[in-house]
Amino acid sequence: MTEFDLVIRGGEIHDGSGRRASVGDVTISGGTVAAVGNVPGKGGEEIDAKGKIVAPGFVDVHTHYDGQALWENRMAPSSNHGVTSVIMGNCGVGFAPCRPHQRDMLVELMEGVEDVPEVVMTKGLPWNWETFPQYLDALEVRQLDVDVAAQVPHSALRVYVMGERAASREPPTSEDLAQMRALTTEAIRAGALGVSTSRNILHRTVAGELAPSLHSEEEELLSLAAGLNDAGAGVFQIIPDIIGDAQSEFGLMRRIAAASRRPLSFSLLQMAMGDPSAWRNYLKELESANSDGLRMKAQVFPRPVGLLYGLELSFHPFSLHPSFRALRDLPLAEKVRAMRDPVLRAKLIAESPQDPNPVYLNIVNSFGHAYLMGDPPDYEPDPRDSIKRQAELRNVTPHEYAYDLLLRDEGRAILFLPGANYRDGNLDAAREMAIHPHTVLGLGDGGAHYGMICDASFPTFVLQNWVRDAKLGKKIDLAMAIRALSQEPAQLVGLDDRGLLAPGYVADVNVIDLDSLRLHAPTVVYDLPAGGRRLRQGADGFVATIKNGAITYRDGVHTGALPGRLVRGAQAAPKSKGARKRA
Repeated sequence: MTEFDLVIRGGEIHDGSGRRASVGDVTISGGTVAAVGNVPGKGGEEIDAKGKIVAPGFVDVHTHYDGQALWENRMAPSSNHGVTSVIMGNCGVGFAPCRPHQRDMLVELMEGVEDVPEVVMTKGLPWNWETFPQYLDALEVRQLDVDVAAQVPHSALRVYVMGERAASREPPTSEDLAQMRALTTEAIRAGALGVSTSRNILHRTVAGELAPSLHSEEEELLSLAAGLNDAGAGVFQIIPDIIGDAQSEFGLMRRIAAASRRPLSFSLLQMAMGDPSAWRNYLKELESANSDGLRMKAQVFPRPVGLLYGLELSFHPFSLHPSFRALRDLPLAEKVRAMRDPVLRAKLIAESPQDPNPVYLNIVNSFGHAYLMGDPPDYEPDPRDSIKRQAELRNVTPHEYAYDLLLRDEGRAILFLPGANYRDGNLDAAREMAIHPHTVLGLGDGGAHYGMICDASFPTFVLQNWVRDAKLGKKIDLAMAIRALSQEPAQLVGLDDRGLLAPGYVADVNVIDLDSLRLHAPTVVYDLPAGGRRLRQGADGFVATIKNGAITYRDGVHTGALPGRLVRGAQAAPKSKGARKRA
């Protein structure tokens, strides 16, 4: 009888294509899927999947594991939620290319834009590269729990070419543009999956300085697109101007897609401010562009983008108040003890936040629209439960009410602010964007926002909230949800060798007990380099996660297996069993 490395026996197979499920077996040999169906034979190891969902490993196209992949082996929290392949280097920020004297500049930018503490990067990054191909070489030797692929970040590229002129956002010379174009092509040919940029005015350094790429003229963006065209490969990822006109911003993106002749994706959210119809206008433009033959997709998020406040986190309503500075670095227990002093309480409540970064000021001043996060977390809270409204009911100020909430559970309480996708007080807009034919689920930002956002858990949320628990008329079909988490994002970035359970495809598999699926509330841990803090979020219901044929997680617990590697560039769908190119 045929022998396999691993057999997943008798599960409800959702192969990632969106087709109707079937009950059967999935067999794995040599890191690829050998057969799917009722397969005779025996495996060196077998998993009983009766009554369970068997699905491809999930693909997350929007992460920031650029540093984490170099200082540790597990890409949590993404890998805790069935993700087996991640794409990093998004939003135009990253660590390569970089000359030695420019490292501080990129660290300051990553700290400001992605909330990764400076000390973590200083202690954790080996900096054994300068060019982007050398950065890929540094990643290639890493052993991980997921596969990683990297994009060239525009801000790093601009700084590498222009130095201090980039930081002051001077216009590039023709020589600068030619060099950026050539370096983009070089990176793609070395194995970069694409190039990324950002026009988001919220993307700033810790000191409040705008990201180097932010106000780049169209000519510069088209130079990056030309670099993709020259390479004949790669994808273009962009965050449009969140306060800009949708038609104008989309027009720019259309021209970039046309110049590159490559796929383009952009971030799309229902913003809490500005034109309430902007997101729908983007979707209309997207439909038109695809009708015209352009390959364009919007990356969307299936729940509110959640900003989290807490005494152990990067921000809370009093984190920028002058009297809190002396408490900022104290252990939590000492911080709580000090804040229970009624004199300090009155002083903090009376003060106003002070910081040179307007984004940080806006974050702390928005807390009135936040909610107390429970366990399990409620990502669709009742607007009547907001801090502002609850304070009014109690005849106290929002600051007084929030102060007392923060001291709950010995200071471990977390407040949840729906920062986007919740303008109407419900998830209708998030659902509409998620099921649109020209959108892809993403924007979880794993590896970033260590003390402010924990959204990499969105695959669990989709299966729990949109598939299993949603009200009639709001439910998303299980087969389509799995396709949205696997094949669709894989195809967006050209990783056509995964996201599907079929012979010859990468053996990335999830075995899921849908009835037991439960998303836990985020918690704070101190396990980054230099004892740095981050948010983690676990889940029940993942019976097994398999990466490249090796079981990496059983019931949410890491097995110690590290089969993940760097993937260089686009990967073709297999023509025959095992046909794929890997680093």
